[in-house]
Formats: sequence, structure tokens, C-alpha cells
Amino acid sequence: MAMSQAEIDTFLNGVHLARVATVRPNGRPHVAPVWYLWENGYFYFETARSAVKANNLRKNPNIAITVDVSEGGLRLRYVILEGQATLIENNEMVKKLTKRIYSRYVGVEALQTPTLQEMLNVDNLIVRVKPTKFMTMDQLSPTELAAL
Repeated sequence: MAMSQAEIDTFLNGVHLARVATVRPNGRPHVAPVWYLWENGYFYFETARSAVKANNLRKNPNIAITVDVSEGGLRLRYVILEGQATLIENNEMVKKLTKRIYSRYVGVEALQTPTLQEMLNVDNLIVRVKPTKFMTMDQLSPTELAAL
């Protein structure tokens, strides 16, 4: 069953791992897991300026992103979105958004730990995607179907 926009927003605001797919210059796909932020219809994630995905997006801004959960195979839920990426390289904006992304996953207090402080000081950029297409699924488990 497809999700409504409100259901998509609720799902993407959960703390899940996303997988982003970019296209290498030779046409081969590259897929990488990322932490992300979904806000006001935009998908954000951070990456090193020298990362494969950043280099791919500089040459070809087309991107596909999957966020999914299977609850041990009992319920399949996913949002796949497609769009074009914009790279945000302003250091102040990058640090601000990176802190917001990281705090979703580890909490604000953990941002003070030496490891995360080191990660915040890496030469990163933010990838912003305004989706142009959504594909969704919220499939009930056999037990939930039987209860209907």
C-alpha cells in the first residue's frame, strides 16, 4: 500500500539509515549508507568533499535515495525518492546542518565527545535533494492482514 505525503513525512522523520545511489563517471552505480535529515520537503545528508558520492554528484546531480525498515521481515516499509542534488559548501551552513543530522542519531550531548567533535571538523559538505519522484510501500504483515 502506498503512503500519503503525511505518512512519508512521518516515516522520514524517524531515525533510519538511508542509502544514497549516485552515478560514477563510467556509468556504474555507487551506493552508500548515510545519516540524514528530512525537513520542509528536502532531504539532507553530509559527506566529505572528497567522497566518491560528492565527486559523482559534481559531475551528475541525479540521485536516488532509499529509506526502509523491515521489522525482521514482518512488515516492509520504504520510501524511495529521486531528484537532483545541490551541494552546499558554505562552512557555517555545513557545520550547522551536520550538527542537526548527527544529533538526530546520537543526541545533542554526544556531539561534545572527542570522536564527534573530530567528525564535525572534517572538510565536509551538505547534499540537499528536493525530491521529484517518490515510490513508497507500507506492507502489512500476514498477522496484520489476518486481523482485518
